[in-house]
Amino acid sequence: MFTKRELQQHLEEIGVQPSDTLLVHSSMKAIGEVEGGAETVLDALGEFLQSGLLVLPTHTWEQINETYNVFDVLHEPSCVGILTNFFRLRPGVLRSWHPTHSVAALGEDAADFVHGEEHIDTPCGRKGCWGKLYDRGAKVLFLGAPLNRNTLIHGVEEWASIPRRLTDHHILLKIKTPDGTIIDRPMRRHSAPIPGDISQNYDKLAEPLLKRGIAVQGKIGDADSTLIEVRPMVELTLEFLARDPDLFLDPEPVPKEWY
Repeated sequence: MFTKRELQQHLEEIGVQPSDTLLVHSSMKAIGEVEGGAETVLDALGEFLQSGLLVLPTHTWEQINETYNVFDVLHEPSCVGILTNFFRLRPGVLRSWHPTHSVAALGEDAADFVHGEEHIDTPCGRKGCWGKLYDRGAKVLFLGAPLNRNTLIHGVEEWASIPRRLTDHHILLKIKTPDGTIIDRPMRRHSAPIPGDISQNYDKLAEPLLKRGIAVQGKIGDADSTLIEVRPMVELTLEFLARDPDLFLDPEPVPKEWY
C-alpha cells in the first residue's frame, strides 16, 4: 500500500517540479492501493505542486448534448474518472465554464487560468485552458492513463484547422454558473471522417515523443506513467500534421524518418 510521501517521491523521480503547471490524466485503478485512497492521491499532487498549478480535466462531453444541454458548473459530474470528480469538489479548486471540455485547477492563479471558457464555441479553443497550457510551458502527466486520452492533440488539430475535425454546425448548450445564471453557449463538437473515436490513434505519438526526449516514463504507485512537455509536443505534432493532415485517421506508426 502506497503512502502520500511515496507518491510524491515518484512524482519527483519522473521529473515533476513543484512550480510546474501540471495537467493530469489519471486512472485510480492503475495506481494500486493507496493509504487513504483517492483523496491521498490528490493530497500528494496538490501538496507537491505547492508553488505551481494542478489541473485535471472535468469533461462532460459524454452526457451533455442537444437534449440534456445544461452544464451545471458546480454539480455536473465529470465523465473522465474518479479522481477528477473528487478533485472538482475540493476546497480551493475552481472549474472552468466550458460545457463539454471543462478543467478544474488548484493554485494561486487558478482563477485566471480557468477564466473565459464560456466565450469559446469549440471543444479545445486556442484562447481557452487548453491553449493556456501551451502558453505556460506546462507538462502533462498520464498517471496510469494511456496516451490516447491526450485531449491536447484534439486541440492541436483544431488550432491547425485540420479539415473535418469539428462539426460545421453549432448545437445550443447552456451553462449554469455558480450563482445560478444561465448562459447560452452555441457549441461545435468533435467530428471525424471515419467511424469511431479518432483519439484512439493519438498513442502513435508515444515513440516519437520518447525518442525526442519530450516524454519520459516511470512508475507512480503501480501505474505506468508518462510525463510530457506541452510546448515541444504541440510543435512536433504540428510538424507531423503539416506533412499529413490525416495522420490520426489510422493507427499506422509515424514514419521514423520524420523524427
